[in-house]
Amino acid sequence: MARVVMQAVVSVDGYIARPDDSVGPLFDWYFNGDTEVTAGASGWTFHVSRRSGGYVQAFWDAVKVTVIGRHLFDTTNGWDGKPAAGDELVVVTHRPLPEQWLADHQDAPFHTASSVEAGIALAKDLAGDGLVCVTAGDLGGQAFSAGLVDEVAMDVAPVVLGEGVRFFGSHTGTVLLDDPDQVVHGDRVLHLHYTVKR
Repeated sequence: MARVVMQAVVSVDGYIARPDDSVGPLFDWYFNGDTEVTAGASGWTFHVSRRSGGYVQAFWDAVKVTVIGRHLFDTTNGWDGKPAAGDELVVVTHRPLPEQWLADHQDAPFHTASSVEAGIALAKDLAGDGLVCVTAGDLGGQAFSAGLVDEVAMDVAPVVLGEGVRFFGSHTGTVLLDDPDQVVHGDRVLHLHYTVKR
């Protein structure tokens, strides 16, 4: 059965982007090392520290399906039809994807769902026994609030943004996590992985 992990790079004060959706120095660690890592079907390559490389590549290799919201789809232009991680992607949206985008990306392994619950269920079906990655932010916060997230993975950059898009979106309430089962010190990043207490 697929596991669902909520993941993003995050600032020390809990933001995954600035108010204008730019990431500023949050992603600097993707380019500060000599270990090459490749992100899923997108084929994007980054050069990170050796310690980050082992952690990040194993994580990306485990992801089978990514779930994103419509805002991230629009912001990234659907990553030009190639999932940033995993083999397939589910977009949670109440609006059809743009006709021109669909025409330009007919072979894109993208699916849509009209609710967070339906999106996670579809992603789990597609992933089989693999890992489903739901992006942090409003969509991830909704999935987290609904009890649909099994694990939380954070790549904490030593940056204080002061404002912006929160890792857990507008989630409020208390949810306990187990102690981190992975703590990896990279260069200008700390990788943390938690299991959600049930």
